[in-house]
Amino acid sequence: MHWNNLTFNQLDINMLYDILRLRVDVFVVEQACAYPELDDKDRHPETQHLFGLSPDGELLAYARILPPGLSYPEASIGRVVVSPAGRGKGLAMPLMQQAIESALTTWPDAGIQIGAQDYLKAFYQKLGFVACSEMYLEDGIPHLDMRYQSA
Repeated sequence: MHWNNLTFNQLDINMLYDILRLRVDVFVVEQACAYPELDDKDRHPETQHLFGLSPDGELLAYARILPPGLSYPEASIGRVVVSPAGRGKGLAMPLMQQAIESALTTWPDAGIQIGAQDYLKAFYQKLGFVACSEMYLEDGIPHLDMRYQSA
């Protein structure tokens, strides 16, 4: 797996297309959730687009890392997704570990908060996140806010 972490302006048009296609395929189509997937947070100059490519260049995993103050007072990790071709290969954990490391390195004093899908609570707890809200519905899907404490 080859990991890349780029800003919006550093992404080439083909990689941007692959990222947006994966996000729409999973978050809108697969999860049957009609909402505007594209937002201006992608283009923020400090937003990081972390993605993993197979040896032949296929996009297998992606996460978006937002600067403090854009979604939460803390830095944030979202749009975490593993492609259907990448599932079952243990990619979610290293993807999140890379995202956490990047957020902590870039904004060492900001902390990290996420809006996690409720069914993934135990996964995020293994990474050092703790719940900091009650469950709520976002676009019809149960979520809860979690803050990074440490693994």
